Amino acid sequence: MIKRTALPLPRYVRRKPSKKGWTYHFDLPTWARKRADCPVKNEMLGRDYAQMVQRAETRLLPAFDAWVSGNSAPADDTIITGTLDWMFGEYRADRRYKQLSPKQRRNHERGFEMVGGYVLKDGQRLGKLPLAAITTAIVDLIYEKLLVVAEVDADGNAIERERRTTANHAMKSCRRAWNIVFRLHPGIVPHVNPFAAMGLESSSKETPTANYEELRAFRTTAKDMELPSLATAALITWEWLQRETDIFGTLNVQHYRPKDHPDAVRVVHEKTGEENWIPLFDPETGAALYPELMGELDAIKRERIGGLMIRRDWGDMEPWPTWPKPNEEPDLLDLTHMSRKVKQVIRKAGLRDELSFRSFRHGGFTEAGDAKLTDREIMAQGRHKSAKVLGKYVKRTMEQVAEGARKRRGTRSPKASSSSANGDGA
Repeated sequence: MIKRTALPLPRYVRRKPSKKGWTYHFDLPTWARKRADCPVKNEMLGRDYAQMVQRAETRLLPAFDAWVSGNSAPADDTIITGTLDWMFGEYRADRRYKQLSPKQRRNHERGFEMVGGYVLKDGQRLGKLPLAAITTAIVDLIYEKLLVVAEVDADGNAIERERRTTANHAMKSCRRAWNIVFRLHPGIVPHVNPFAAMGLESSSKETPTANYEELRAFRTTAKDMELPSLATAALITWEWLQRETDIFGTLNVQHYRPKDHPDAVRVVHEKTGEENWIPLFDPETGAALYPELMGELDAIKRERIGGLMIRRDWGDMEPWPTWPKPNEEPDLLDLTHMSRKVKQVIRKAGLRDELSFRSFRHGGFTEAGDAKLTDREIMAQGRHKSAKVLGKYVKRTMEQVAEGARKRRGTRSPKASSSSANGDGA
């Protein structure tokens, strides 16, 4: 018996039978079809596999991804071989681009739109230029232009804001695309990559850290918006220092108080390959260590016997993440929908707009530092393998500085302390 085989299909492409054989169709998700502003429509792509892949990967999917990320695709449907737009399309069709996570692809698309969509003095988009005409001088000039963006504040005043991280990502995306497509088409793409060796300086901006009052405000607002799962998830990342991908994509109902560990929860950290059992009760007094969080998780477990613990709060209560379809790359967890809902809650609560879901995990780490936990104790909770990375999470606060001073003074002799207090010390 001959086994049935099928070539892999691009995203949103379906193969349907017809009288003359199989035909390919580009079918958008239902939510996108309902949006009148979506620039891409359902389309029949014929019966030729190669032509279908070329159309889907270089035109339809990039335009759709650009729209989803809030950007716009080039209006001109004609792309000339050897131009910057052509190079971006060739990179999108490559397997190394397809292996990226949805978030990484969106970052690349944002960079391609910023650089390729930059309008030159003659009114032409940079994406229309031949690759041979794009020099290091042009790239450096465009980088300086993209580095600063003009905005209008709430009072109507014109202000300028630096977006170094975004501009750096854009240059790196173009550099990566150039390197990949050069290997595919060395006769078309120049050997010298003008996006390489730019000496990009990283932004010193730290991940915004939420405080406990902001956590409480977020949780209250999320519940008011009928999104209690996000309220619970925020408390999990604060208390157990678990990453968002593990909270929404790994934490299972059976991880919480299973029969063989009824007084503990299994917390997984896929990034570091670590997991640990966290006790839920004080071994000396028997009191609950996380009473508010345990009450919410106990209520969830009473309603379910398995599956993901944190799920959406409406309809069939689907998981918050979306996973790739069978014909796409595996293990690509997309939390875009969750991130957007979190931002809606943050704005509804009147919190700082720069906060994100990660801010609550950083807040939990900082609270641990303020509570005078040692590095080893913090590492045990966050399952980090080295204390060197704790500086990213445990923000230096006035309380920590004061505690450090108290500890240092406690090591001094009474005589030395008395001399310092009288102003005789150095």
